[in-house]
Amino acid sequence: MIAAVDHVQLAAPPGSEERLRAYYAGVLGMTEIPKPPVLAARGGCWFQTGPVQLHLGIETDFRPARKAHPGLRVTGIEAYAARLAARGAAVTWDEDLPGHRRFYSYDPVGNRLEFLEPIAARPGAPV
Repeated sequence: MIAAVDHVQLAAPPGSEERLRAYYAGVLGMTEIPKPPVLAARGGCWFQTGPVQLHLGIETDFRPARKAHPGLRVTGIEAYAARLAARGAAVTWDEDLPGHRRFYSYDPVGNRLEFLEPIAARPGAPV
């Protein structure tokens, strides 16, 4: 039985690790975690915040997916979007998911990321 998502793997082009570190650590505020030595030899980098891990693996003929993306739940979505924008990341709001505030952004190699926060139900408000 599946119990949880352990991590999400995204691809990146060779030589992009410093740009990825600047974005995932500097812009998103994640912490880089060490890869096991045998995997570190392949390049790429791993990041974590709380229980969420994103692994960026090197792919020689990399092309970012146009639609596939991780959905990352955040708290304080307005402030988090402002943080990304202040650090130069584009933020595109999308109101099409009922019960949530959400936006999309792209990492420096073109991977799409979705950030979302459930809208707290008000007493007596329809869900």
